[in-house]
Amino acid sequence: MSENKPRDIGIDVETPANPWDGDPNDPFFGSLSVRGQILRGKVVKAKAQKTVVVQINKMKYDSKYERYARSSSKISAHSPASVGASEGDNVTLMECRPLSKTKSFVVIERRDG
Repeated sequence: MSENKPRDIGIDVETPANPWDGDPNDPFFGSLSVRGQILRGKVVKAKAQKTVVVQINKMKYDSKYERYARSSSKISAHSPASVGASEGDNVTLMECRPLSKTKSFVVIERRDG
């Protein structure tokens, strides 16, 4: 793909402003296609190369007890250099093909707040 021109991934998100580092698993500049689930969460760990751990918080209604129950899960996701996610950032993830044993999501956007 062209280094200067990002491609449209089919989702209404801003194109990252950081430069591309040649990573083929970048959805905007590389050849990685995204599909399926879109999740939002907070980065809790960003110590590995190009990998972040994102915590997803959920609320589920329990009809037996007539109240909401909180739950959370942690997901490993690929973090391309063009997006540049770091610890504490609120991010949007999107599903992609399996990139490793534990990574099947990629960070597509850093969000405010």
